[in-house]
Amino acid sequence: MPLQMELVAITLDCPDPPALAAFYRQATGLEPHPSSDAEFAGLNRGDGLFLGFQRVEDYRAPTWPDQIVPQQLHLCFKIAESLDEAEARLLELGAGKPDHQPHGDKARVLTDPAGHPFCIVTR
Repeated sequence: MPLQMELVAITLDCPDPPALAAFYRQATGLEPHPSSDAEFAGLNRGDGLFLGFQRVEDYRAPTWPDQIVPQQLHLCFKIAESLDEAEARLLELGAGKPDHQPHGDKARVLTDPAGHPFCIVTR
């Protein structure tokens, strides 16, 4: 039985978060997040989806489709289960759990089988 997970945020690495947020705002019409700054900018969609942009020092742009420099993004999923239940199930499915967990008991950072990080958060 699959988990009940809802995609709630997508975060992209970039060298200039405000500039990339401005581009996507123009392209999509999404509203700017009120706490955006030079290190992290975001956009809000009316249904609650958040699109974020985080500054990365020495950022190297993806070279799609050849993947010499892979694509970079971070997914967050809202879960119906408790963090412990969802984490256990995801680990069973092949996710990994990094030692560094910066969000305390508000969220968990996991990695997919290919190593891409994602978060799970409770409703």
